[in-house]
Amino acid sequence: MPSPSARKLSVLLATAALTVSFMTPSMAQSASDASTGAAAMAPAAASGATTKAQRKAARKQARAKKNAELKKLEDAGYQPSHNDPNYPTDLQNAQKKAGIGQGASQ
Repeated sequence: MPSPSARKLSVLLATAALTVSFMTPSMAQSASDASTGAAAMAPAAASGATTKAQRKAARKQARAKKNAELKKLEDAGYQPSHNDPNYPTDLQNAQKKAGIGQGASQ
C-alpha cells in the first residue's frame, strides 16, 4: 500500500496532467483561426482610425473657432494679457462691440 504522501503526489500529478490536456486545445490556434482573427480586427482598427481622424478634425475646428473669436475680441479692444481690475466688464464690453455672445460668463 502506497504511503499517504505518495498518494497525494500522484493525485497532484494527475490533476496537473488533466488541466494541461484540457487547456492545450483552447490555447492552440490553427492557421485559419489566425487569419480570421486578423481579419476580424481589421475593421475595428479602421474604425478606430476613422474615429481618431474625426476627433482630430473636430479639435482643429474648435481651436480655429476659438482663435477667431479671440481675434475679434482683441480687435474690439480686449487685452487678455493685460492685468486689469475691470476684467469682466472689459470682456463684456468687447463682446458687445464685436457682436459675440457672452457664453458662460453670463
